[in-house]
Amino acid sequence: MEVVLREVHDSDLPVFYRHMNDPEALRMAAFTPKDPADRDAFDAHWKKIRASSDVLRTILADGDVVGSTAVYGEPGEREVTYWVDRAHWGRGIATAALGALLAEVPERPLYARAAADNAASLRVLHKCGFIESARARGYAEARGEEIDEVVLRLPE
Repeated sequence: MEVVLREVHDSDLPVFYRHMNDPEALRMAAFTPKDPADRDAFDAHWKKIRASSDVLRTILADGDVVGSTAVYGEPGEREVTYWVDRAHWGRGIATAALGALLAEVPERPLYARAAADNAASLRVLHKCGFIESARARGYAEARGEEIDEVVLRLPE
């Protein structure tokens, strides 16, 4: 399978919106928008981040849109994020996409956060060189409660 990144196109947004409304994926990700089904908020968010200096990419697997990945935030505190459609979990797509993003964005350090019980996401981050730097607790909208999270750092 070929995994590549490209610029985000307008036609990707409805696919991303569908991905963001999968209840199982939301629970796994935990730290999500308050109301993922609010299409106006979704559109406003994407309009804002597409106008920013964030690095946003669409993930393609064999030519199909299967997710997104990004580097966002203030210099020195920038974080990575990714979202892969649940139908494509377990196939190495997130690892390949994050690896491609890290090759494209040379700045270091970079950070990531994941729910402490999200073993799959933690595995992706470790495979891409991130190391645990802290533990924290945060309110997870998708779960309606405060949960443990792992903060990771990609060293310089």
